Amino acid sequence: MKCRFVRLAGTAICAAMAGTLVLGGCASTTKPGTVGIERQQALLVSSAQIDQAAAQSYRKIIADASRKGLLDRNPQQVARVRAIAQRLIAQTGAFRPDALRWKWEVNVITSKELNAWCMPGGKIAVYTGLLEKLQLTDAELAAVMGHEIAHALREHGRERASEQVATSAVIGIAAAVLGAPSGSADLAGLVADLTISKPNSRTHEVEADRIGVELAARAGYDPYAAVTVWEKMAREGGSEPPQFLSTHPSSASRIADLKVYAARVEPLYQQARSR
Repeated sequence: MKCRFVRLAGTAICAAMAGTLVLGGCASTTKPGTVGIERQQALLVSSAQIDQAAAQSYRKIIADASRKGLLDRNPQQVARVRAIAQRLIAQTGAFRPDALRWKWEVNVITSKELNAWCMPGGKIAVYTGLLEKLQLTDAELAAVMGHEIAHALREHGRERASEQVATSAVIGIAAAVLGAPSGSADLAGLVADLTISKPNSRTHEVEADRIGVELAARAGYDPYAAVTVWEKMAREGGSEPPQFLSTHPSSASRIADLKVYAARVEPLYQQARSR
């Protein structure tokens, strides 16, 4: 299967990349799982580079939160989040066995934001606003964390960083031709920006949703909880733009897709419950 660089502008960029970058080929970073994710990905940046940058960025964020007295303030919340994370992490081998050996870290940051994320290499943060405003059940929290872990398993951050590097390389070539100076990228800052600030593409979000429900089901959490999470998110978010105006799937289409895939992984949930 051929793969292409998404969100790069036009064939001229692709042609320039082909002439200046050596590609390692296209591959899927994960096994398909029951949900059947097999999309081929183009990855220019090595996983070692991305993981190192993510660890550096995570240390900075955690140190900043600690300095402000916002890190792991509620022992009960921290214990709950970490217990759910451990059950999910134990199931990551279904998609990629090497993930079981990642240096996982899980922390809770006091913030009103409805947010959680997982950086490349398994660096997780859950914000208290998500826990307190939405009053999530354990299964709902597992759905959110499974989704974020899925982004790391699929190396969406690495994929997006590769797109940025490819674009920068083309811009650098153009600048050199025009006699303009070119700058160097801060990979750690880029990883943090891509993980926390900038939205994922629709394709990445759908993949994370589907892998997330399978992780939750394998860990013994009701996969249909992903549906109730996004129903809560929709109520909290109020009105939203039509799907074609957003990089994220609309709540309606997201919920419909989650119902289909929750049903698909229901046997895994029942099997986990019987153990």
